[in-house]
Amino acid sequence: MKTFFSLLTIAAFGLLANVATAQEMPYDRAGDNYPKNDGIDIINYAFEIQFTDNSDFMSGTTTIDARYLTAGQHELRLDLTNKSDELDGKGMTVEWVKEGDTALAYRHEGNELFIDMGRELLVQERISVTVRYSGVPAAGLRAGPNKYGNYSFFSDNWSSKARNWLPTVDHPYEKAMNELIVTAPAHLQVISNGVLIEESVTENGDRLTHWKNSVPIATWLYVVGVSPFAVQYVDTFDGKSIQTWVYRQDRDAGFYDFAVPSKQVLTFYSDLIGPYSYEKLANFVSAATGGGMEAASAVAYGERSVTGERSTRWQNVIIHEIAHQWFGNSVTEHEWNHVWLSEGFATYYTLLYREYANGRDDFVDGLINSRDRVFAYYEDDYDFQLIRDELGDLDDISGAMMYQRGAWTLHMLREMIGVDAYNAGVRNYYSEYQNKTALTGDFRRHMEEISGLDLSGFFGQWLYQGGVPVLEGSWSVDDGQLTIVMAQIQEKYEFDLTVDFGISYKDGSYERISIGIAPGQPSVRSTPVEKEVLNIVVDPDTRVLARWTFERK
Repeated sequence: MKTFFSLLTIAAFGLLANVATAQEMPYDRAGDNYPKNDGIDIINYAFEIQFTDNSDFMSGTTTIDARYLTAGQHELRLDLTNKSDELDGKGMTVEWVKEGDTALAYRHEGNELFIDMGRELLVQERISVTVRYSGVPAAGLRAGPNKYGNYSFFSDNWSSKARNWLPTVDHPYEKAMNELIVTAPAHLQVISNGVLIEESVTENGDRLTHWKNSVPIATWLYVVGVSPFAVQYVDTFDGKSIQTWVYRQDRDAGFYDFAVPSKQVLTFYSDLIGPYSYEKLANFVSAATGGGMEAASAVAYGERSVTGERSTRWQNVIIHEIAHQWFGNSVTEHEWNHVWLSEGFATYYTLLYREYANGRDDFVDGLINSRDRVFAYYEDDYDFQLIRDELGDLDDISGAMMYQRGAWTLHMLREMIGVDAYNAGVRNYYSEYQNKTALTGDFRRHMEEISGLDLSGFFGQWLYQGGVPVLEGSWSVDDGQLTIVMAQIQEKYEFDLTVDFGISYKDGSYERISIGIAPGQPSVRSTPVEKEVLNIVVDPDTRVLARWTFERK
């Protein structure tokens, strides 16, 4: 159901006058250049990794379970960074590949591993292939002292770095379950995705730790942290453990910092969006992370996150990374071009939780801060658009605007179609794509179905083109007639907008009017007034991503 408010303001966001490029925009247009094979479904990876104290050399054995969906295939292609002089001798060397006890032929060319199955696979045929390899990771896994000098191992797979230490189909279109079996010195603890299956001591005194994640996730979300940890089992949510893992030297301060707000945030998002997908939620400190990294069920935070003060900055990072468990982790972008479906959503839902927990003023402060950052960014890169037809480097796919402009796109959509319709549309979208992949068109379809509106213009101008609206206007009162003039003056790109104006009168009364600001000629609104106008405020409810100058004449 459309609200009365949304019906009044539909034209504001480009529904009645779509920009030309948006009218031709299909549901899904942009795809990245990764060599996808939709005829193979990776089901599970089992990674057996051996780490040695004071060494960045690792050895691994990975078993890949897969199913073939189309006939006539005889290969399995994986990503695995090859040892090379260009990487100063870093990279991985494959020692053997087997199916059961049968050795398989393979070729490791560039950073791709092609495994010859020795036969054509049948439709729905299952395979289990094991790869043995070793080397020094060029990226993706950091080995070295943590801030206290304790030798540790931490992963950071964003966005396409898992291939540096794990043989995988290293792209979010292919989600799979995973398990990590780590052998490391006994004085180190191991955190990873999923639930703890085993922790035991080997014959030579090392610690073997086995984590298993039974929910399909993208490879950038696979995670490991190996360090001397202090571990606290904080609480449970829906029967699932909430945990804190910090350096043992940070035990008291870290346990205090991470005790909240995880459970409250999990409850809020579960009620607002849909069920939490994973088997636990662990917050842990990592030397490989600057801010936060949203690895599924085990979120990594930078070493500076422990302050003993529960600082607002780090509390907001916790909220953001937990929001990712829904958007990015559970519903994952099928193409890297659509990464705003991760970052824009997590940023906006952080603001929504802040509004719930701290009030409207904190929400508005966050929106204004994001709006300021958008305009600062576009001063240097005016043509940047959230969804690009081509991506050059799949390891550099996000950028700040995926966060702030993405969040503002959702905010304007929510303001336009109404809160109830927006929330219902997001719940439907999440329900269909939970633990799967989606594209922007899938989200748009759900929002159109729930609102009954054609949203091509809205999505076109905010996601598929560059630029931001810059407005210039004035107001005057002459002979009892109030006149408001407002025009778009940005150097290029066109937007269909509606802008609200809050009018304050001398007698203490107040009213709000809305004016459609189409590209081209200035928009003029004249209306008789019987009271003295004290002031007029543009966008009093913080609803539109625009910058303006506005003065009384």
